[in-house]
Amino acid sequence: MTGRTRKRGFASRPGNPDSWIKAAGTPSTSKVAGEAFTARLTIDITPELRGRIKVAAFRRGITVADMLRDLLAREFPSTEGDPI
Repeated sequence: MTGRTRKRGFASRPGNPDSWIKAAGTPSTSKVAGEAFTARLTIDITPELRGRIKVAAFRRGITVADMLRDLLAREFPSTEGDPI
């Protein structure tokens, strides 16, 4: 390429949405204690919101990841019959 950059997509989406979800019976590669496995979740947010989230986590003395995991767990509690 001559002076131009080519924009590439981050990742292609699989045709089967079930392939996005790791099966519960799959061996664990988790580094989070007490979790069967982890999955990465990517969202787009504004730089301002990202900054506020980082400051809030710092003030609480925890990582952004831990703070957001706790927030999501409170907002979306498991219900009876959900897979663990």
